[in-house]
Amino acid sequence: MLHKLKYVLNRNRGYNELEINKKQLEMMVEKGAILLDVRSPQEFEEGHLENAVLVPEYEIKEKINAIVSNKMQTIIVYCSTGHRSQKAQLILQKLGYQQVYNLQNGLENYN
Repeated sequence: MLHKLKYVLNRNRGYNELEINKKQLEMMVEKGAILLDVRSPQEFEEGHLENAVLVPEYEIKEKINAIVSNKMQTIIVYCSTGHRSQKAQLILQKLGYQQVYNLQNGLENYN
């Protein structure tokens, strides 16, 4: 609960400690974080980050448990601009996942 409150307060100030940049993403993936691409299947086919798993934002609730059953697993969500992944991040938090990070500004600023 405290974690969620911090997130809401920081989000309202324009800062989110659960948003990460490219360098942080790479370090977290090296340590075993799961990378979820929450874009559409067509967008995923056009290109995605290495080792990413496709779970469109609109299917998160139905599919996440089969992909990540450990609610303490570190998860990084991303999309094109960071908006859909931010929605997915909130959904995952509501489902009880404790370590969900969003790639700041999505793939738009990844390169």
